Amino acid sequence: MTSGERRPAMRQQRGFGYLMVLFALAAMGISLASAGQVWHTAAQREKEAQLLFVGHQFRLALASYRDRSPPGTPAAPATLDELLQDRRFPTPVRHLRRLWRDPMTNSTEWVLVKPGGRITGVHTRHGGEPLRNAHEPRDAALSGTNAYSQWVFEAEPPATAPSVTPSLSAGTP
Repeated sequence: MTSGERRPAMRQQRGFGYLMVLFALAAMGISLASAGQVWHTAAQREKEAQLLFVGHQFRLALASYRDRSPPGTPAAPATLDELLQDRRFPTPVRHLRRLWRDPMTNSTEWVLVKPGGRITGVHTRHGGEPLRNAHEPRDAALSGTNAYSQWVFEAEPPATAPSVTPSLSAGTP
């Protein structure tokens, strides 16, 4: 065989390796795109969980402020800083450990629910659609919402003393 006879066979195989590399790159691109989507969903779930935790901390702080209010003083703070150091007492009381960052916007600027000029609740500015539909019992009010900005965290109503009803035991008429 001469080198002239081998040339046509090599020409037929020249593009095969190139096509294999293109198919491999396309497959890697598709797999990386799906991995990116999974990563984005996992990150959003983590932010939602953090938002629920931070919201619960604000709920507890607002309820503590209300429940520990001395007679004749407002039962809700005017600013979030009052939750950090409540100066209505001889020794300042800390209802909130720190001013939590909003995990959705990564800022400390919350939308304040202020009927009557006093803070009764907070929520995020982020209007994205939540992944979660079902919530724990303490977050039942958040179910059925279409945006994170509708997740309002307010202090739960004060617990009322349970009514005591006398029960008749089996041996008593």
